[in-house]
Amino acid sequence: MSTFTLDDLRTMLREGAGVDDSVDLDVPILDTPFSSLGYDSLAMLEIAARIDQQLGVHVPDELVERLTTPRAVLEYVGRHLAEVA
Repeated sequence: MSTFTLDDLRTMLREGAGVDDSVDLDVPILDTPFSSLGYDSLAMLEIAARIDQQLGVHVPDELVERLTTPRAVLEYVGRHLAEVA
């Protein structure tokens, strides 16, 4: 995969950690904290593992806590995708 989009991340969120019925991931969420979307640190570690498995982009555990929004994850993965291509 040469790009990682918000739709790709939404799919990972739904498949990996599930989604709270009260949360709508289809609205603008780029700058919404994952905690507000119902994803805790354990769920985000699962997403980081999926990113590593599916894209080959390693997200160190200590960095996961600083990637607090979808925008932050997309920017990080986007910067590192070129390295694994």
